[in-house]
Amino acid sequence: QSQVLESGGGTVPVGASLTISCVASVRTGTFGGWNFGWFRQAPGKEHEWVAAILYDGKGALYADSVQGRFNVSRDNIKNTMYLQMNGLLVEGTAVYYCNRVYWPRTPRDTWGPGTLVTVSS
Repeated sequence: QSQVLESGGGTVPVGASLTISCVASVRTGTFGGWNFGWFRQAPGKEHEWVAAILYDGKGALYADSVQGRFNVSRDNIKNTMYLQMNGLLVEGTAVYYCNRVYWPRTPRDTWGPGTLVTVSS
């Protein structure tokens, strides 16, 4: 079980860019041993897989809905993963969560608090 804390959400207009972060509360040097992913949950809907990044940061996959607009990265020294979101759409309004993944889409831990991103038209 990994403890995570997402941050950086907020309210932005359609087309805006926003970068959110995920800090994992793990022992030093262990963050880099796991694949991580981003998920989001819109109001009244189930968790949706958004993106995933390999343990070493050298590969990533994206959902079709965000391909070309979002970029996931990580800093294993800081135990932090990032999601750079560009060209945000109204349908991007959701609570965004991070989680360790069984590659590439299956979350393996319970959900953290998430960070809310609201895209206004």
